[in-house]
Amino acid sequence: MSEADIKSILEESKTVAVVGLSPREERDSHRVAKYLQSRGYRIIPVNPNADEILGERSYPDLASIPEPIDVVDVFRRSEAVPEIVKEAIKVGARTVWMQEGVIHKEAAARAREAGLQVVMDRCMMVEHWRHLGRGSAEGRRARKREKMK
Repeated sequence: MSEADIKSILEESKTVAVVGLSPREERDSHRVAKYLQSRGYRIIPVNPNADEILGERSYPDLASIPEPIDVVDVFRRSEAVPEIVKEAIKVGARTVWMQEGVIHKEAAARAREAGLQVVMDRCMMVEHWRHLGRGSAEGRRARKREKMK
């Protein structure tokens, strides 16, 4: 996956189903989802043990979500990825994004064969910050303009 492909996913995606989103604020899944929500993404929590997270209804699985999903952001152990990929394919998601430390090459290949884009072992928040946020070239230019005022 090229840097341009990642930037394109971030720019074109609007709805992110976060599988394994924790209601606990100190967890990485919560911090990442909260950041993405603050940047305008529609976050859909996928956690069978929660009713609501970040002000959004939580669903037990991807199949229960009643709207199209652009990105399935995976915060689960690598062993759980094959089943999540099967669900992502079935619901017609466009991208499977496996967070840092989440790696499953066979499931990634299956997703690609089904026409999904795959990002593996990268943090969506970090990549957003690098490509579209304050860490991007656009963000640096904006900060420079602010300082010149």
